Amino acid sequence: MPPKILIIDDDSSLRRVLEYNLQQEGYDVYTAADGSTGLQYFEEKSPQLVITDLKMPGMTGFEVLSAIKERAPSTVVIVLTAFGAIDTAVEAMKLGAFHYLTKPFNREELKVTVLKGLQLQGLSEENRLLKEELSGRTEFKSIVGTSRAMEGVFSVVRKVADTEATVLITGESGTGKELVARAIHSGSSRRAAPFVAVNCAAIPRDLLESELFGHVKGAFTGAIRDKEGKFQMADGGTIFLDEVGDLPLELQPKLLRVLQERVVEPVGGTSLQKIDLRVVAATNADLERWIAEGKFREDLYYRLSVIPVQLPPLRERVEDVPLLIRYFCTKFGAEGVTFTKEALARLKEYAWPGNVRELENTVERLLIMREGDQIGVDELPAKISAAAPPPEGGVLRLPAGGYSLEQLEMEVVLEALNRCDWNQTAAARFLRIPRHTLIYRMEKYNITQPGRK
Repeated sequence: MPPKILIIDDDSSLRRVLEYNLQQEGYDVYTAADGSTGLQYFEEKSPQLVITDLKMPGMTGFEVLSAIKERAPSTVVIVLTAFGAIDTAVEAMKLGAFHYLTKPFNREELKVTVLKGLQLQGLSEENRLLKEELSGRTEFKSIVGTSRAMEGVFSVVRKVADTEATVLITGESGTGKELVARAIHSGSSRRAAPFVAVNCAAIPRDLLESELFGHVKGAFTGAIRDKEGKFQMADGGTIFLDEVGDLPLELQPKLLRVLQERVVEPVGGTSLQKIDLRVVAATNADLERWIAEGKFREDLYYRLSVIPVQLPPLRERVEDVPLLIRYFCTKFGAEGVTFTKEALARLKEYAWPGNVRELENTVERLLIMREGDQIGVDELPAKISAAAPPPEGGVLRLPAGGYSLEQLEMEVVLEALNRCDWNQTAAARFLRIPRHTLIYRMEKYNITQPGRK
């Protein structure tokens, strides 16, 4: 992907010249006429390099520089200054600017300065990763992403990993909840002890209590010896309860007791066993809705979600798709395989209902079936190759005769709910509104899930 560059300058002529010259060099360029708009674009686009004038009405270049360095210290900032104001540019460099350009400057000077800045940014990122690896901070090696959404996840995990706090990871299927749980364990002081993963939805209901808490000899037919449960196996380490929302209601008090008292009572046993472990749980269910429906205990929910971690679906971090593809190519031993620009565009435009897991399976299949070392649009699955960007100028086209805003709003809410399998939390996130706002719209338009009264 071409590096992204943001230009902030109130001189429209200079902006156009800079934009043209940098686009000619193959960069992805964005422009803003003032500091406030520039910072908004910075938040949205996450550019690797920013070029900003120092003297602008409203927010000055110094304020822009400080704000950028506070948000993302590794971003390279080049400042523009008038001839004879070199001392001002030097002051900006003391505040963290990479270099300065004195107006007027020629294209070659611009090209060289930008190239050196981007090379510095790349070395800085490599150095950061190397330092993490050398210090043992390799817990994210299997979690790929540089998007702002994933950086938020990484930030939370780094803060909570080396604590004893219980963590609840939520997100759609295929977003990598177990990988995050393992990262939390790897970053904790328990990293040398066991990490025990349990899929609560995959174990038959009548065996789940014994699998989790163990049993004593004679507890039931077939219990010919004492057996440790998953909680005892994880003693000293971390237990990961995947799909914890599927834990039967009658077993939820036992889990609550483990969280509160750190004791386990085996099936058929008469004594309690002390355990020392950390609990990390995950679910793709809307537990708040299940609490309202009486399917999940409210007190257990609050015990599990001391630290909530929400994983974004892949469609909300499409800028990570090329990086993930490269990672999977390396994983499957095909480092030299590339994708055409058109193929990458289609892969980014596809909605990925199965998230990262679906992308991984797709890449593996493409690598096996490929004809050469470059994969094009014609080799993609039909459902992906048919993906296309929204019509120019927006995501919809209204009929010439007009359309009811209320009808349109109702259709949008229904579409979001259907896409998210009627998970209200996921649908609200998809629409970028609070969950209570979504519920209000559902009540307003009398929208109910098919099959529910």
